[in-house]
Amino acid sequence: MQKTSARLLSLLTLLQARRDWPGALLAERLDISPRTVRRDVDRLRELGYPIVATKGPEGGYRLDAGTELPPLLFDDDQAVALAVALRTASVTGAGIEEAAARALGTVRQVMPARLRHRVDAFQVTSVERPGAGAGAHARVDPEVLVTLSAAVRAREVLRFDYAPAAPQEALAPDDLAPPREAAAPAAAPPRRAEPHHLVARGGRWYLVAWDLDREDWRTFRADRITPRTPTGPRFPSRDLPGGDVAAFVTSRFQGADGTGGWPCRGEVILALPAAAVSPHAPDGVVEELGPDRCRLVLGSWSWPGLAATIGRFDADIEVVGPAELGAAFAHLARRYADAAAGADLTRPPPSSRGNPAVPAPAAGRAPAGDR
Repeated sequence: MQKTSARLLSLLTLLQARRDWPGALLAERLDISPRTVRRDVDRLRELGYPIVATKGPEGGYRLDAGTELPPLLFDDDQAVALAVALRTASVTGAGIEEAAARALGTVRQVMPARLRHRVDAFQVTSVERPGAGAGAHARVDPEVLVTLSAAVRAREVLRFDYAPAAPQEALAPDDLAPPREAAAPAAAPPRRAEPHHLVARGGRWYLVAWDLDREDWRTFRADRITPRTPTGPRFPSRDLPGGDVAAFVTSRFQGADGTGGWPCRGEVILALPAAAVSPHAPDGVVEELGPDRCRLVLGSWSWPGLAATIGRFDADIEVVGPAELGAAFAHLARRYADAAAGADLTRPPPSSRGNPAVPAPAAGRAPAGDR
C-alpha cells in the first residue's frame, strides 16, 4: 500500500481527471478499502479541497469549485495571472500545449465562479512570425488583456486611450493600415473600435479591431492601450478581410491590404537550380526549368524591395514581369553604379555561386503604424 501522502496525491489526481467518481471505483483504482477512501477524502477536505459527496446507488465523490485555490492560497490577481499564463503557454508552439491545457483545466476547476468567468473570457490567437528571434517583449498589464478579451467575447464597443509610439519604436508596425497618419497629440480623444481578435505575435500582443472613426480595420499594440470604462453598446460581427485572423495580421505586417497577399509581386528567371533557390524563398513559388535555371515568383511590399531581394541570389536574372519590377532593377542599377564609381574596383568580389545569399527583408522604409 502507498504511504498516506502519496495516496492522497493519487486520489487528488483521480478526482481532477473526471467530474464524478463512485467510491467503490476509487477504492479499486487505489487498491484500498472504501473506508480508507472516506478517511483520505476527509484529509483532503482539511487541506482545503472542496470535495463533495454525491448521492446515488453507489455514492461517490466530486472535486467541486471552492472559494479559494488549495493547497496554496492565491489572491484574485495571482489566480488570473496563473490562468492567463497557462492559456498563453498553450499557443506558444513550445511543445507544452497539452500539458498547459491540462494544467489550465485543473486550476479552472477549483476556481471561484467570479474568477472562472474572467478566465473563460480570455481567448487568444497565436500568429507565428517566421524567423522571429528573442526580441524585446513589450510588457502588458494582465488586466488590460483580460479587459480586451472580455470586450471581444461580449462584442462590445471599446473606448480606449492609445499612447504614441516611443522614439525607438518609430518603425514598429503597430496599428497597421495605410495610409499613414500623423502622431496623435497627447490630449487626443479616446479611440472607439469594435474589438474582434486578441493576437499574440513575436512577443507582443495586438488587438484586431474595426476603427469606428476611421472606418477601417486596424491592429493596435495592446501595451499602448488604456481601456476606458464603461464599454459601449454591442455590435454585430464583421467579416475579417480574407476570413482568417492569422493571414490578416501576417499580411498587415508585410504591408499588404489584409487579404494575405503582397502588394508587389513579380516573376523572374534565375540562372540557378531550383533546389538552391527554394530554401531561401519560403514565401515564393519556385519552378525548375532545367539543371541550372528556375522560375521564381515572389512578393514584397515595394518594387525596389522585391528587386533587392531577388538580387541577393547572386545569379543572372531575366525579368519576366511586370514592368514595374524591371523599372525597379534599372533604378537600383543606377544607384549601385553611382556607389561603385567611388569604390576600389581593382579587387573582384568573392563569388557565392551555388550558395545564394539568404534574401534579406525588403529594403526601404517598413510600414509604419497609426501613432
